[in-house]
Amino acid sequence: MDEKPSALSRFAKRIEVDAEPGLTTAQLMLTNHDLKPVEPARRQWGPWNFVGFWIADSFNINTWMISSSMVVAGLSWWQSWLCVWIGYAIAGVFICLTGRIGATYHIGFPVVARSSFGIWGALWPIFNRAAMACIWYGVQSYIGGHCVYIMIRAIWTSWDRATIPNTFSAESGTTTADYVSFFLFWFCSLPAIWFPVHKVRHLFTVKAYFVPCAGIAFLIWAVVRAGGVGPIVRQPARAEGSELAWQFVKGVMSSIANFATLIVNDPDFSRFAGKPRDALWSQLFTIPIGFAVTSFIGIIVSSSSTVIYGGDPIWDPLVLLEKFIDDGGSGQRFGVFVIALAFALAQLGTNIAANSVSAGTDMTALFPRFINIRRGGYICAAVGLAMCPYNLLTSSNQFTTYLSAYSVFLSSIAGVIISDYYFVRRGYLEVKELYDARKSGPYYFHFGVHWRAYVAYVAGILINVVGFAGAIGRDVPIGATYIYNLNFFCGFIISSGSYWGLCKIWPIPAVSDRWMEVGDEIDDLRVAYDSQSGSQEHAGINSGGEMR
Repeated sequence: MDEKPSALSRFAKRIEVDAEPGLTTAQLMLTNHDLKPVEPARRQWGPWNFVGFWIADSFNINTWMISSSMVVAGLSWWQSWLCVWIGYAIAGVFICLTGRIGATYHIGFPVVARSSFGIWGALWPIFNRAAMACIWYGVQSYIGGHCVYIMIRAIWTSWDRATIPNTFSAESGTTTADYVSFFLFWFCSLPAIWFPVHKVRHLFTVKAYFVPCAGIAFLIWAVVRAGGVGPIVRQPARAEGSELAWQFVKGVMSSIANFATLIVNDPDFSRFAGKPRDALWSQLFTIPIGFAVTSFIGIIVSSSSTVIYGGDPIWDPLVLLEKFIDDGGSGQRFGVFVIALAFALAQLGTNIAANSVSAGTDMTALFPRFINIRRGGYICAAVGLAMCPYNLLTSSNQFTTYLSAYSVFLSSIAGVIISDYYFVRRGYLEVKELYDARKSGPYYFHFGVHWRAYVAYVAGILINVVGFAGAIGRDVPIGATYIYNLNFFCGFIISSGSYWGLCKIWPIPAVSDRWMEVGDEIDDLRVAYDSQSGSQEHAGINSGGEMR
């Protein structure tokens, strides 16, 4: 007599996500529908979708303020704007390097990481990326909640944190009015997580039209009220000599660090490209142009605030909008409402692009049997709410410093992945083997972990550790501080160089002797093994060339 399954087994069976039949137990821990290479029917992202994606992503509050913070640090407005151009142009190159892997083989970051870190070794960088995405989701949602607060206050001026009874302590970093606004933004964001990634591109298209128009309207409004662009445009740099040079370098690096998470997870989006070229020029040019235009608007609007209100510039656009509410009648409040709505949409798009999709994809790789991208996105949102992000944003907290330093860890991951694909394997991946945990597989290495990748990863982190200690207030040698000022480059160069050297000394399997990308020959990858077909035939690949 067959034993009846337990209630727990039946429940586990009910919540399993769709998976290809015939998978082994190990493969069920490595794949599901969202992790497999994207089939042709879902490769719907063309070049203009990537253009819209990055234009939409560039118009957010963080981008608005980043060049403004450089002016505060002592640079002139044009020097800070030049930092933005240089920094985001470099970031665009890195984006294209990682994005090409996804666009060629139609696989996301968690699967790409398996080729360099190992089948099971990839779980650590994946977990790192997922955890940070959840934290950032909460932080960005709280900023979006500030937009909602302004929208409500533009309609009902009585909605004021100073007059509404507050049930939160002074040390919490929030008020009842702010928390309600944050919850409303969080709750209204949930439907956007439901849509699959290949369809969510429409959100970025709408955002790419609406948000820049609102940003330009804000620019014109502020300049007209100020009667000019303000004194900062004519103000020289306050920093001089070597201090000016290092502030310029730090400005460039802060722009790159702002992109560190997206550099790592760009394959999560580029895998939906119709062909690799669709994700190349559209990203390479749109990123620096879009982010530079947004930064320029932020500089001019902020400088105009000194003429309108006097005193120091108001670098936070949301604080400036709050002041606009108090200055005029219903017409001005309507204008504030529309601009705040645009900023809220901007935060929503950024949260989806940089956090919920990334966290969902990463969690899919951590628990593929039970989590898909949609479920992972909702888990990310739940964690973002539960973590109470306002506690992290209090003025006494060094959270911003720690988040900036996290680019050190991500630069090491990017260095290993890029070195593995471009310099060691020369574009060749045996895609089917990235979903198999057999010890004979080329990506299994030692117990599923690639020690060369981890040595290089740790080396890329260690080069910046002492400088990071200086960034949080410890006394460190000045040389370590200079190295940390170049943190992303140092981490990337050390990790990628170390990985390449270790693979030269101790060669690894499944590499090509010449440049050879075979991703375009993959039409419908089935990853289940059977006795009738080998991996190359089953993957739809006829690679040729010389491999070892």
